[in-house]
Amino acid sequence: MEFEKLFPVVLVSALALLVVAAMPARFRLPQVVVLLAGGVIIGPEVLHLSSPADVGLLSDLGMGFLFLLAGYELDPGIARQPAGRLGMRAWLSSFVLAGVLMLALNIDHDVPAAMAITIALSTTALGVLIPILKDEHLAELPIGKYVMAGGAIGELGPIVAMALFLGARGTIAALVSLVLLAAAVIALSIAPKRLSMDRTRRVLATMSDGNTQGPMRFTLVLLVALLANATFMGFDAVLGAFLAGMVLRAWSPVENEAFEKKLDTVGWGVFIPIFFVSSGMGLQISAVAERPWLPFAFTGVLLAVRGGPALLWYRKVLGKRDRLRLSFYTATTLPLLVALTELAVTDGTLDEGTAACLVFAGALTVLFFPLIARMIGTPDRTEYPSTVSTTV
Repeated sequence: MEFEKLFPVVLVSALALLVVAAMPARFRLPQVVVLLAGGVIIGPEVLHLSSPADVGLLSDLGMGFLFLLAGYELDPGIARQPAGRLGMRAWLSSFVLAGVLMLALNIDHDVPAAMAITIALSTTALGVLIPILKDEHLAELPIGKYVMAGGAIGELGPIVAMALFLGARGTIAALVSLVLLAAAVIALSIAPKRLSMDRTRRVLATMSDGNTQGPMRFTLVLLVALLANATFMGFDAVLGAFLAGMVLRAWSPVENEAFEKKLDTVGWGVFIPIFFVSSGMGLQISAVAERPWLPFAFTGVLLAVRGGPALLWYRKVLGKRDRLRLSFYTATTLPLLVALTELAVTDGTLDEGTAACLVFAGALTVLFFPLIARMIGTPDRTEYPSTVSTTV
């Protein structure tokens, strides 16, 4: 790795924070958008100061930490909860709608590309939405609970779909391998409940500070092990990282705020920004310029297929206005979209031009959909049926 190629990348990751901080609070962009834009500027399309190949390993670790954190935040019991079940129905509806649309428009009969776009259109950016919900004091309201559950399913569902339909193996072989991998992950997850882990945790606790940092070292071991195992079994690395996060949550104490802060520090302080800057460097902006209408078309389709089902499935638990807001929130996507398109381009499933248009559409959803949801108005607490459980 050439340090002169790495320097522009880490500089952009640092300056992005200053750019975001200088914006008015009401119109502040998520840092992901700024990181992608910075990557475009320093990348081969503009200044040519660096390229994705120059930071490949660090970028891969960044993607790993991004989805490890997503898996860590997922509530294992979400499928048993009312909000989680509604989120699953809405996501499945989105997936089917996107699939039917891609099937109808698949003029070139390119099934792998159509499947990649279908999965991309079913994603949700939960990591982007969490701070927005907190800033607008929606996290504890019913709409916030449903956004959180729908966003979690909007990350988990596409990751599983990627493993089944976009891996190196056929669908049946992928399903068998996925079951085996899931069984191993479940065994790892329930091990702390079957074994007495108190002594192990006490030992690790004595190594958690200073120059030891035992929990973080073993977290890296877990992450790299499941990344390697997933790729060995023919899956994309995203699945391994997500499962690593789920296992890590099972092994961590219930209240472990200090460890979670360290995860954020290592992930968002070092590796994850490099992943997004690298993704920006890989975008073919010239391809977007050739088809400037396509990102806007993808944006409209995202709202229709990802946000539309919310108007149907949540009609018994949310009022009309909040269902409309929920539609815009659940159609907001970018981080998973970036990772999915990058993987699809790498394995030849998707061409770089279409991938760039999809990422541009994701950036548009992050820029405008939360703002539109906010403009629709504050939630009316009287609209919610008091008998409906919204636990996430």
